Amino acid sequence: MSSPSLPGGTWTLGDLPVSRFGYGAMQLAGPGVMGPPADRDAALAVLREVRDLGITHIDTAGAYGPRFTNRLIREALHPYPEALHIATKVGADRDPQGGWPPAREPEALRRAVHENLEDLGLEVLDLVNLRLGDAQGPRPGSLAAPFEALVELQDQGLIRHLGVSNATAEQVAEARAIAPIVCVQNLYNLAHRQDDELIDELAEQGIAYVPFFPLGGFSPLQSSALAAVADRLGRSPMSVALAWLLQRSPNILLIPGTSSAAHLHENVAGAALRLSPDDLAELDTIGRR
Repeated sequence: MSSPSLPGGTWTLGDLPVSRFGYGAMQLAGPGVMGPPADRDAALAVLREVRDLGITHIDTAGAYGPRFTNRLIREALHPYPEALHIATKVGADRDPQGGWPPAREPEALRRAVHENLEDLGLEVLDLVNLRLGDAQGPRPGSLAAPFEALVELQDQGLIRHLGVSNATAEQVAEARAIAPIVCVQNLYNLAHRQDDELIDELAEQGIAYVPFFPLGGFSPLQSSALAAVADRLGRSPMSVALAWLLQRSPNILLIPGTSSAAHLHENVAGAALRLSPDDLAELDTIGRR
């Protein structure tokens, strides 16, 4: 696999080279990220198109479905190309109402890691992110106990690299004091710039930052400002948002999700948009409105 046509080039997660333009598998599950996909053949097709485009970074979680998404990935792509790397998350479960209750006790984390291995058909997970906080965002507090449980699984050879998700800057620092991490996965976009300082610090340390919800949480005023820039450039708001993220910092990795192969191609083309200094200056004001 290679990715000469993908925007952004590559980044190295620990010792794993990946395309900066990746793919988030969350939307492959059914409504509310519960149950099987509405169109199973389309879900398998988009995963194979991810592979064929040369995307080498897939983000998933056992909680998607739960477990349906990982099994789809295995069915579509196993045996995996050597260059393809799969990142997963543990630390949250699903309840019958579709909620995401925390599941960060050591035994729950061990079970989740083994379920990911089984469902993905792997002997070692490339990257496991510890999901912190809750559905409303990060929450303060020590991550030592759950993170140390993952370090133990890493020492057993079941995990190559570790990261954290939905984390505060203090939790990132605490994790790094316990063991090396290769990425932080948080909500960040043009309208939510709370991690600007953290992104720059991680870039200096060679640690990736993986933003989720590139169009999430915009106020009507902010959405209007983004739409105005997109209209002027003749592109979609998502294209501008993805392109801005790639140009924001070289350690930012994109994981836009979709259940459509056509939409996947639109996202790749959109992220390739080159924004001028004037465009960037105008977009920079959105997070301050």
